Amino acid sequence: MSRQAGRLDRALAAFRAGEPVLVHDFDDREGETDLVYPAGAVEPADVTRMRNDAGGLICVAVSDAVADAADLPFLEEQIDHPAAASHDLAYDDRSSFSLPVNHRDTFTGITDDDRALTITELASMASAVEAGVEYGPDEFAAEFRAPGHVHVLRGAPDGLSDRLGHTELGLAMAAETGNPPAAVVCEMLDDETGRALSTRAAREYAQRHGFPYVEGEELVEALR
Repeated sequence: MSRQAGRLDRALAAFRAGEPVLVHDFDDREGETDLVYPAGAVEPADVTRMRNDAGGLICVAVSDAVADAADLPFLEEQIDHPAAASHDLAYDDRSSFSLPVNHRDTFTGITDDDRALTITELASMASAVEAGVEYGPDEFAAEFRAPGHVHVLRGAPDGLSDRLGHTELGLAMAAETGNPPAAVVCEMLDDETGRALSTRAAREYAQRHGFPYVEGEELVEALR
């Protein structure tokens, strides 16, 4: 078995077990490493880790089919303001952001307990939609309110064949490992520079904590 294949197998095994994987996308794209979790496995301590060790936005990516069922829009299409008229992204043609939400059983929605609840309930919703349960925007609104503190990301219709973001990379791992079509992604930032954590530092972090590290191109090659 090649080193690359072994690294990929370890990453998928960890994700299947509900553990985080560090995923670097591409140097010519965002050039960022994200902590990526299967959404259904996230506990308050995992939110604490993402908040303290990663520092980026804690987002839940859901598949296009799940977003369609719940009628979750692309956020930029819903904002009636000149700031949303042109995104001008340097790394992609469009943003994946949909609604930021809180589960209705949360209080403020921002605490680690609250965000973990919202995340796992989004995974439960995604699992129900995937299983064919009748689910629409009214059912979504009965469970979640917007705006909130967990950003939902809408995956591209054709996954990695359509877009090569962390949204699609996380969802591809979820599909490959039998998890619901919902994955948590959170960018890792550098405390000293304020920029994206370097790949070297991300690998060192992964090694210190016993987490797998994988390159996006490896996931694309294996899962697309």
